[in-house]
Amino acid sequence: MSETRILPPFPEHQPEPEHRPAEPGRPRRGGLVALVLAGSLVVGGAAGVGGAAAWDAWQDEAGAPTPDRQVARVADTDDTPAPEGSVEQVAAQVLPSVVKIDVTGPGGSGSGSGIILTSDGQILTNHHVVEVAAQGGSLSVSFDDGTHARARVLGTDPLTDTAVIQAEDVSGLTPATIGESANVDVGQQVVAIGSPFGLDATVTSGIVSALARPVNVGSDAEGNATVYPAIQTDAAINPGNSGGPLVDLDGNVVGINSSIRTAGSSMSGSPSGSIGLGFAIPIDEVMPLVEDMAAGETPVHARMGVGVGTAATTDDLTADGAVIREITPGSAAEEAGLEVGDVVTAVDDTLITDSDSLIATVRSYRPGDTVTVTFTRDGDEQTAEVTLESDAELSNS
Repeated sequence: MSETRILPPFPEHQPEPEHRPAEPGRPRRGGLVALVLAGSLVVGGAAGVGGAAAWDAWQDEAGAPTPDRQVARVADTDDTPAPEGSVEQVAAQVLPSVVKIDVTGPGGSGSGSGIILTSDGQILTNHHVVEVAAQGGSLSVSFDDGTHARARVLGTDPLTDTAVIQAEDVSGLTPATIGESANVDVGQQVVAIGSPFGLDATVTSGIVSALARPVNVGSDAEGNATVYPAIQTDAAINPGNSGGPLVDLDGNVVGINSSIRTAGSSMSGSPSGSIGLGFAIPIDEVMPLVEDMAAGETPVHARMGVGVGTAATTDDLTADGAVIREITPGSAAEEAGLEVGDVVTAVDDTLITDSDSLIATVRSYRPGDTVTVTFTRDGDEQTAEVTLESDAELSNS
């Protein structure tokens, strides 16, 4: 049976919300896999040498081909440059801008991925990757060239599951190129890079399967939902990919790999791997927050000032929309004339299917933006212009 799971660093002792972020991989397990792979490579190399020697001897004994008997030839092929826009070319371009992040803390240890933002070591990753180090823990960053550095957290944003860290005493790094997630289309080819299960510099590819998919990965300490309008992809994303980039075939970062849907647990009880349902946070949604986090400030988000629930199904028909359950006095929603019981069905051109959809959509705007809210009241469809406010004073939406 499939289930949608959030993959926090250490799921054994944490509740399981509807989705699970692609958790930091477990270093011990990753180390074992790496060790097995290394052993396989050594054996394979030895077998290759022996095989080459045996081939030469066989060739000497077999003699030259005859008209009735042909033998295999060894091709002399060149390592040709990667075609522009190929996965090979994208990997070569982006890998120097992706890091592995190892985390230790009172709650355990794990690993994830990150995206280099500046040449002096500012790195974008997921909140759930670094939160284990929040209380007396430590961060270590591994770069593409094999070097390592300690790091510290500059700022985190649980509501978008993002964080910015600073690698210490580094320079000359290769910053990633930031793209525009607004220009991403369904069916477009994308590449994911990260450290699944601790295997750093892993490259996978696929397509964009869906856009603006509301993904709920839990809530913060105040009970505010962490929901974002995700880019869905079938590129393989696994525990440890969290915080790594999803890029287009120009090598531009369009999303941050963050959560996956799994098919349940494996025989060992650990979460199963990728089934082609991965989710990335659109880069457009978080770049305005990066400057706040880098400065150690609390990021702010847009809100309407309402508490919402999902519309109830009636007459055996599925009802779309988010029902307004409460309105904060003096909020943007109240000033726009919205009332308790109104069912929001659209914000600008985005259809609202449920409460998560409304929260994710509103957070994709910035405080001060004006949006057109379509809603139904007593069966009549109406619209209202709402100037979104800041969540400096928190509410549900």
